[in-house]
Amino acid sequence: MATPFNLPISKTPKPEIPKWAPPQPTKMHLDWADLRTIELSLLDSPDPEVVAGLVAKTKAAIEEDGFLFLTNYGVSLEQLHRQFDLAQFLHANISEEDKAKLLWDPSTGVFAGFKPRFGWKREPGKFDGIEHFNFYSPEFEDIKKVPECIVPFMDEITAFCDYLMNSVNRRLLKLLSLVLELPDDYLWENVQSHDGLVGDGYFRHALYYPLEAKHKKERKGIRMYGHTDYGTTTLLFSVPVTALQIWGSDNKWRYVKYKPGALVVNLGETLEVAEPPADQENEQRLSLVFFNGSKGDMRLKPAMESPLIQREGFVLKQGVFTQFKKLIDSGRPVPTNKEWREAQVRTRLQMAPEERLAGAKDINGTKYGADVILGVQVVLPA
Repeated sequence: MATPFNLPISKTPKPEIPKWAPPQPTKMHLDWADLRTIELSLLDSPDPEVVAGLVAKTKAAIEEDGFLFLTNYGVSLEQLHRQFDLAQFLHANISEEDKAKLLWDPSTGVFAGFKPRFGWKREPGKFDGIEHFNFYSPEFEDIKKVPECIVPFMDEITAFCDYLMNSVNRRLLKLLSLVLELPDDYLWENVQSHDGLVGDGYFRHALYYPLEAKHKKERKGIRMYGHTDYGTTTLLFSVPVTALQIWGSDNKWRYVKYKPGALVVNLGETLEVAEPPADQENEQRLSLVFFNGSKGDMRLKPAMESPLIQREGFVLKQGVFTQFKKLIDSGRPVPTNKEWREAQVRTRLQMAPEERLAGAKDINGTKYGADVILGVQVVLPA
């Protein structure tokens, strides 16, 4: 059985901080995505049939949705709310000096540090109302790299991320290895990066401020345009303010419903963040996201050792793998994981489809934005 998460016991008194008060979930009837719920604790079942059922359900989620809800993964709702307390405290108390000192620089290929509310470059751009603080492994190793206000609580954030990495993500990768009909630790040992506390991934405290009318108009109701993540798995903690949308196999955007305490796991498909519904439009949306990174020197190739892949082939319905497969089939090298994610951070900015390198395209009646990254065309729904 997996050991549940426990907060570290601090010998040093800490400042009292305000509790995060979750906003009320929307009461509006929306077009919801019908995602499967995976209870991670069932992976420890002594009954092989229970585990086999879990594997089959996960396989269906991968094939049909590319997303799933993860529950019973070892963190209580109270413990999770404490992490939201800390994220809220960071955004409310980070000093202007720390904002400047720790300002992120995406040209380096990483998002480490503080992202202000004016776009996705280091210098001011279009206002989007989104603030981040991103913790990479170096941020956990040097307190000078994090806001001074959060230093007394870094033991809690560190313990939480350690648990997400070495318990939740490791068990999730075991489940995905079983889906691929590979040894239990195949993805953990061969794909997941292990450099530093969070490997080559990172942990994000994000805060979405309500937009004024002029900024809403500029962004046409979209806070983050359609994009895919580029690590192994992305763990998004379900939040009450409805904004996350996922792109379905039927070429439609659908909202992800709030599921208290659950993780929304992105297995590499397309998502966006839209404006909340009318009854939540004045709420701040506080978000925690854990991005897991794959080994940097590995090339972006399928795990051909998988009997499942050998037998059933690949899912080519969306994403960039179709383009990678063309390179593989022609004998040309595909990028490494490190090359690909750093190029994404440096060049794939959050901008409207019309402003992207290859512009907007209409494909079967659906609008897409197109970029070219490292010679690979990336086409994503708008």
